Amino acid sequence: MRIGIVCPYSWDVPGGVQFHIRDLSEHLIALGHEVSVLAPADDDTPLPPYVVSAGRAVPVPYNGSVARLNFGFISAARVRRWLHDGGFDVVHIHEPSSPSLGLLTCWAAQGPIVATFHTSNPRSRAMIAAYAILQAALEKISARIAVSEYARRTLVEHLGGDAVVIPNGVDVDFFAKAEPNPDWQGTDDASTIGFIGRIDEPRKGLPVLMRALPRILAERPGTRLLVAGRGDEKEAVASLPSAMRSRVEFLGMVSDEDKARLLRSVDLYVAPNTGGESFGIILVEAMSAGAPVLASDLEAFTQVLDQGEAGMLYANEDADALAAAALALLTDAPRRARLRERASAHVRRFDWSTVGADILAVYETVADGAAQVAAEPAARPPRTRRGA
Repeated sequence: MRIGIVCPYSWDVPGGVQFHIRDLSEHLIALGHEVSVLAPADDDTPLPPYVVSAGRAVPVPYNGSVARLNFGFISAARVRRWLHDGGFDVVHIHEPSSPSLGLLTCWAAQGPIVATFHTSNPRSRAMIAAYAILQAALEKISARIAVSEYARRTLVEHLGGDAVVIPNGVDVDFFAKAEPNPDWQGTDDASTIGFIGRIDEPRKGLPVLMRALPRILAERPGTRLLVAGRGDEKEAVASLPSAMRSRVEFLGMVSDEDKARLLRSVDLYVAPNTGGESFGIILVEAMSAGAPVLASDLEAFTQVLDQGEAGMLYANEDADALAAAALALLTDAPRRARLRERASAHVRRFDWSTVGADILAVYETVADGAAQVAAEPAARPPRTRRGA
């Protein structure tokens, strides 16, 4: 099958959507399908052979963050050229309602279109205001996927229609088989806590974790917090007493391999995100690696963690609740072991072997439907005139 995939966000500033598209593409290619991804990218960005650049993106505030999007006449021309050259059996657009390549592709594409909705924002004024513009494009979509029930609800409430829920995928074995790094491992008296995310994006929740850290260190002074992600390190620890700042170690941006090793090494992974999350891929990666998970009780996180059975939840933005929950887990090894055991079974539903098959089934359904529609006129017997 020839599959075209549209990425709305810049390939050179990686995030959850880009990682999902990358992993889906490589999974499909490994199965023998032909895949081409159209994505914004700077001219000097090294791209995988299956990615086609649609040109440089510009930063735009979007869904509580800053997204790098690509829109305009030149982008539209590149979309049309990519569609013409690709001759795709199906086009898969991610975030078609964002002002980027997805919307341009909706307008230009003629064949079967599958769309995945990642956004969860129950009060999106932008989506409400843009409804009239979006509707004509969205009506061309043959099948809709939402990455979570929360994302599906956002779609239904803002744009109408419905979607099948297929979660983001993870290569579970990649994380499960990673080698721990001894430098990142803790001991009985000196545990390690992990955090991965953009340091300078408040909704990722690092400030909440920093407010909780003094109480954690007061009871377990040997604890270390390992932080991976881009951002201002000095600003991140500014709220901590100076004596405690040495207990925070910044690793910067890490490779996929080091991310897996970090998650395999820590005694506890904390996801203190405060909002704007439709899924929570990092939770799935942490569970895959065997890290006990503590997360804010966002609706999307609650679903990913099986209502708290596969990871512990605390009240969102409550630093005291975070500290109490972290101490309860760090001092209870059998409880952490039970979370690992439950998570290792639960996480298999997110493996690409399952998620990829579900997405392919959607592709095949819309492609078969389009083929049947195309064949109908030829299959109908010619009409005879009355009296003939």
